[in-house]
Parts: sequence; structure tokens; C-alpha cells
Amino acid sequence: MISSDLQAMVAHMGAAARAASTLMAAAPTAAKNHALLALAQRLRTEQAVLATANEQDLAAARTGGLAGPMLDRLRLDAKTLETVAEGCEQIAAMPDPIGEITNLAYRPSGIQVGRMRVPLGVFGMVYESRPNVTIEAASLAIKSGNACILRGGSEAIHSNLALWKLVQAALTDAGLPPDAVQLVPTTDRAAVGVLIASPEAVDVIIPRGGKGLIERITREAKVPVIKHLDGNCHVYVDASADLELAVRVTDNAKTQKVSPCNAAESLLVHADIAPAFLPRIGALFAAKGVEMRADAAALALLRDVPGARLEPATEQDWAEEYLALVISIKVVASLDEAMAHINRYGSHHTDAILTTQHTNAMRFLREVDSASVMVNTSTRFADGFEYGLGAEIGISTDKLHARGPVGLEGLTSLKWVVLGHGEVRG
Repeated sequence: MISSDLQAMVAHMGAAARAASTLMAAAPTAAKNHALLALAQRLRTEQAVLATANEQDLAAARTGGLAGPMLDRLRLDAKTLETVAEGCEQIAAMPDPIGEITNLAYRPSGIQVGRMRVPLGVFGMVYESRPNVTIEAASLAIKSGNACILRGGSEAIHSNLALWKLVQAALTDAGLPPDAVQLVPTTDRAAVGVLIASPEAVDVIIPRGGKGLIERITREAKVPVIKHLDGNCHVYVDASADLELAVRVTDNAKTQKVSPCNAAESLLVHADIAPAFLPRIGALFAAKGVEMRADAAALALLRDVPGARLEPATEQDWAEEYLALVISIKVVASLDEAMAHINRYGSHHTDAILTTQHTNAMRFLREVDSASVMVNTSTRFADGFEYGLGAEIGISTDKLHARGPVGLEGLTSLKWVVLGHGEVRG
């Protein structure tokens, strides 16, 4: 039974967000940019305050036995703060999409018809662990003229509250309504259930976290959801791949950081290059403690690698998102087999081909059904900041409205506009 206090809290926040969204939709670009630049400055000058709040969360997480990758996601260090501050500045420097009219054209009747980009209104964001998401969501909401209601993970409550206070101060500095960005202040999980079932409070929900969270929200939400369930990202090393490039990129895609959803989880290697490639990448993986779950052909080529942690792959491994120092490895006979494997077992998130054959690269781009498809580079680039979006609200593997990293444009909609000079329809 959901308490009436929680329902009242969400209703109050929703009403405040609705009122703020009206003001944000009409806010001048200069005011929105002022807020973003003020926020970037505060993120840099208030690092000591943020570090204290973050250490409270980290200490509680350690006491609670939170695993290494989860602690990594929770940590709000100087590098992370600088990245989100730069993201705010990058977004401020971008053109304001709101109010832009495109494809305006005369019709035979004399009217002009076009489309105007407008905010979604109010979005709800439910996320786990990463406190930097608070700033990414807030900064994108500000520039896109939306209001938002944020609900971070209970493990990051002190970090999120400290960051949210900086957001509200920056909005006030710019003469914008501080209620444009609100943070659910309770760690009660029932608050999520109330928020996602409140169409009067939010227009769309964006979950960002583990598969369990996203499945729950997709199942229970009474408003549209922009989502991805998991990130089983593939690297395919084609027969013609440059060996040095393939080793370097594959290593980066897997080990540069294992906890994000754009880290490689599956490695497919063409049989022609496997004897030269697999022992080399296997040695790198062995040195970094990566467990390799491989098919029989790959196991035979990796067996003599010193220190290699090898396991036979199961059917489940081909579809698994590990978020850990584990990777599945399969030797394939052709590009067609590789693409069929990716489209069957992948999560339609991010997949890469390493090849020197232009024809194979173009086929991979066309035929692999994923939100981001790459040639000769690391899957770790599937990120709003790296794509030049300034920041991202999440990565969508849906096919409607938004797909891939969701930045400013993904938080807007289009409406038809019609300009006339007294024309009437006969």
C-alpha cells in the first residue's frame, strides 16, 4: 500500500514542475545559457562540499558491501566533476533547438506548412548509482526548455542532494524557476512507483540503470518510457582487420572501463585472422585479469596463453551483459555469420567492426540493427559527450522518438505550424 504522504509529495512536485515547464518553454536562450555556465562554475568551486557528500555515500556503500564496479559508478571525483562541468559549457555553446521552424514550404492553397521544435514538457528520470547523471539530466533539461523530476539511487542520496542544490542555485542566478529541476528527497523505493504512474506529473519517464530497474519501470509505467534494457556490445574483428589496430581497439572497448553499458561484452573473430589475433588479445586480457568464455575454436587458440582465465562459453554467455572483467569470444566463418550472431544475441546498443574492407564496413553499418554502429573504433565512444551532445540523458535502444545517446533533440518534440494570409478551404 503506497502511503498518502508519498502520493501527496509526487503530486506537489508534479504541479510545481508543470508550472515551471511553462516558464522554461518560453525562457530566452541567454537565460538558459547563463544557468548552465553558472552551474559549471559552481561544480568547480564547490568540489570540497561535493566530496564530503560523496564520501558519506561511499562509506555507506562500503559498509553495505557494495561491489567494486558499483563503487566506481558512485564515485564523484575531480575528473568526473570536470567532465560534467565541461558538458554544461558544451551544451551552453550549442544552438538552442527550441522554437526552430524547419521544412517551411508553400502549399498550392497558399498556406505555409512547417514544423517547430518544442520541449516535451516534464520528464521523470529514474537512475542508479551514478550521481553525475543528476547534472547531465539537469543541464539537458535546462537547455531543452523542459522541467524534470529526478529520482537517483538511494546509495547516492547525499551526493545527489548536494548536486541538486547547485542546480537550483544556478537556475535562481539566471532568473529561471528553481522548480524546473526537482529531486525526489526520499530513498523510499515506493516513490518510484508513484512517479511512473503519474501522467499528471510527468510526460515521459527515462530510466537509467540495471536491467531489473528498467524492466520494472517498463512494466509498471503509465507514461511513455525511453529506455534500453542492457548493453551487450560486440566487437567483430574481420578477416582483413589491421592487426595492431584490432588489438588496441578491442582492448580499449573491453578494459578501459568495464562498468558502463558501452563496454564490449562479446568478441567475434573471423577464422582467417583468429590464429594471429586471439593469442595477442588473450595475453592482454590475461594480464588485466579478464576471464574469457570462449567457444571451442577460440579455446584452442587461447589455451597456451600464460595466465589466461578460460571457460567454455554457454548459450547464455552470448547474450550476457557482464559489466565486469569477463568477455565472451567466438570464432566465426564470415561477416554474415558475425552479423547474424549480433542481431540474434545483441541488445541493439552498440556494435563495431574492425576491417580494412570498405564493402564489409558499409554492409555492417547497414545490416547490424543497433542504435550505434561503428567502424574501426571502440564501442566506448557510444556516449553523448563523445558524440558532441554535451551530455546524454541515457541511451535508447527503442526505435520510436529517440535512438542511441539521447541529448537535446531527444528531449524535444515537433509540432506542425501553419502560416496563412487569410486563405480558406474550398
